[in-house]
Amino acid sequence: MKFKIDNLQYCNWSREVFEINRKANLDAVHVTVVYHQDFDEFCTEIKNWDKLLNDNSDLIFLGKDYKDIEKAKSEKKTAIFFGFQNCSPIEDDIDLVKKVHELGCRFMQLTYNNQSLLATGCYEKFDSGVTNFGREVIREMNRVGIVIDMSHSAEKSTFEAIEFSEKPIAITHANPSFWHPAKRNKSSDLLKALSDSGGILGLSLYPHHLKGNTNCKLDSFCEMVARTADIMSIKHIGIGSDLCLNQPDEVVTWMRNGTWSKSKNYGEGSKSKSGFPKQPEWFKDARGFDNIEEGLKKIGFAEIEIDGILGNNWYNFYKTI
Repeated sequence: MKFKIDNLQYCNWSREVFEINRKANLDAVHVTVVYHQDFDEFCTEIKNWDKLLNDNSDLIFLGKDYKDIEKAKSEKKTAIFFGFQNCSPIEDDIDLVKKVHELGCRFMQLTYNNQSLLATGCYEKFDSGVTNFGREVIREMNRVGIVIDMSHSAEKSTFEAIEFSEKPIAITHANPSFWHPAKRNKSSDLLKALSDSGGILGLSLYPHHLKGNTNCKLDSFCEMVARTADIMSIKHIGIGSDLCLNQPDEVVTWMRNGTWSKSKNYGEGSKSKSGFPKQPEWFKDARGFDNIEEGLKKIGFAEIEIDGILGNNWYNFYKTI
């Protein structure tokens, strides 16, 4: 069976977006429900999602495990899996790990760019690795069934998360740094370690992560996929588009600064660029999966490999959660 999965979107959620994802035949989407919110604010987000799920029940439903991906396929709907791009909802209370899982969380980043109570983010000058609390949280995440996501984490911290986790971890949305040296993209050594440990990489379509940014060509993206497959097993490569459809530009400032900074833009690289970048023409939204499929065929991938990249590899990974 063929599945199509986009394992990271942060859109301004509406029926229009859900219809686009259905037109793209997405069987599952991992959606970001939290960036900097605490536990109480996360509960408010859940109430918002309850309404979205109820009002659009002909298109979406809340997913809990891989069987819901199969259900979505058979019912021609999209399973929605909740994830956090930061660890802020668990605050400093390890018991909240179980509670957020009960409320639907299936992915959680240990950091979002900065140092957290759990690990170091990719924009910090010094990477001290996973903290003592971080080790305990990783153990608890493994126990209850939440995936450790290191998309915005620094390199040493990510290596240590791979080492400390008894289950495979994910980098849900990033690209190899050898192809484009964005601060958030990942080294070849790290990607090999991720693959060897059973983890998975979701390749990003966010322009700041791509060679050429908005002007990135489909051929370039597909060549990047091929070169990534030289480093890590193709069975551990998927898509995590990082689509932010219909979001107002001020959301970028909130994503970057949270509640800890008054600067409009801090740091360097993509952080110094205001607003959301324009998507490449061939991937304006999830319907661009069809373009990726054609591009991967053109560059020489076999059908079974393409099916894996576009969804089946994520489906198999969900079985390990």
